[in-house]
Amino acid sequence: MDFVEWLKVVFLGLVEGITEWLPISSTGHMILVDEFIKLRVSEEFKAMFLVVIQLGAILAVVLLYFKQLWPFSTKEKYYIKKDTFSMWFKILTACVPAGVIGILFDDEIDALLMKPVIVAVMLVVYGVLFIVIERRLKASNGQLLKSNAPIADISQITYKTALWIGLFQMLALIPGTSRSGATIIGGMLVGTSRAVAAEFTFFLAVPVMAGASLIKLLKFGMETGFALSGDEIGILVTGMLVAFLVSIVVIRFLMSYIRKHNFVVFGWYRIVLGIILLGYFVL
Repeated sequence: MDFVEWLKVVFLGLVEGITEWLPISSTGHMILVDEFIKLRVSEEFKAMFLVVIQLGAILAVVLLYFKQLWPFSTKEKYYIKKDTFSMWFKILTACVPAGVIGILFDDEIDALLMKPVIVAVMLVVYGVLFIVIERRLKASNGQLLKSNAPIADISQITYKTALWIGLFQMLALIPGTSRSGATIIGGMLVGTSRAVAAEFTFFLAVPVMAGASLIKLLKFGMETGFALSGDEIGILVTGMLVAFLVSIVVIRFLMSYIRKHNFVVFGWYRIVLGIILLGYFVL
């Protein structure tokens, strides 16, 4: 590949690393970027690359939150951290709804929903919802539940709360929705603080995105026999590396940002971008 093609790969990694964690839809942005910046690769490889590049992003979560995620301890003496195991079971519970639908209808979702116009519409629709929900949260001092105080620590998340967050995550199966945005807002609606909802969303991304990448890799393998050229391997590694490095910065920024600010600015960004893109694709 020439230098320009490698710049495209770096740019796609940059977009993935930024948009995966901000509530503005990484899949939507990747589809839209691909509409304007065409990689000279096969359609089968591109479909796989646009998903598998997410592995770089989740490695950033593993690095930043390793102590919270690793359920074993060898400090002084070996033991199992029961709270961490419990958290992982809750994470897996939250994975079930989107996991089942995603596996059963993966081909249909790709064929019917992976389209720029749908992405543009969803950017606008969920941008409006973000603004409306944030205003409701502000009007009620951040508490939508009448009888329960907000969940202020991730250890307070119950299996019921985890399942509710998992149901909200199903919304993100529609490109342009934003997995992080849907689960963070969903978590807040069922009683978690914004920071707890964000952390749980980061942790939830590990099995969800790893599973989605595995499905795409298996589908790619069935179609091509896992035949990868040297350039294609380089594209995968470069894209994931850039997404990994950028994600570290973005995750730290988001955790700092949401402690003092809400998602209204992201809602307006989605609306403006969605309207511009809808006008472009329709007209």
